Amino acid sequence: MGRWTQYDEDEYRLPEGMQRAGYDADTGKYYFKDRAGKVWEGPEGAQYGELKPVGSKPVVLHETPEDDEDLEAAGRRPDGYQPLALDAGAASRPVRGMNSQAYRTLFPFFMIVIVALLLVWRLVGPHFHDDSGTPQVSFCTGNTTAYRVQAGDTCWDISQGHSFSLKRLRDANQGLDCDRLTPGEIICLPPSDPQRK
Repeated sequence: MGRWTQYDEDEYRLPEGMQRAGYDADTGKYYFKDRAGKVWEGPEGAQYGELKPVGSKPVVLHETPEDDEDLEAAGRRPDGYQPLALDAGAASRPVRGMNSQAYRTLFPFFMIVIVALLLVWRLVGPHFHDDSGTPQVSFCTGNTTAYRVQAGDTCWDISQGHSFSLKRLRDANQGLDCDRLTPGEIICLPPSDPQRK
């Protein structure tokens, strides 16, 4: 606690004999009661300030229960605040959920995340879901074409099936390990040799 916190208490700030009696959220005013039972109101939007007697409309404050009743069941909070009575002709407003404002605040953030995920899926997704033998993205240079290795393929089968020599396949793919071909791997195929057909 700070060293000046005692000056924020009602006993220090209010005139002698005054007690805080309630708060009206609609007007933003605090209400106080003096020793004689007269009700006073504070300035709008401030806990303390110049107190004025309540105007012509009476503000009904609930009295403290005499016996040891449950304070919350009696409509009072343990810290002494009492709810103000509604005007006789005023219609009660429906109570909204406390977190509706929080959801409205977070909605743009969720929309940005969803749009970013959709863009990533749009840019990367088709390359992972293409089941054809020819990949969509080609990183092969020159006159070579991209080929996605199928299950059971060997370098020999690929070179014979596309009419070129095994040496040309290895030259087109520097560092290709024919013993470790994996299905889905992309390799570059050189153009077919018409003499081998």
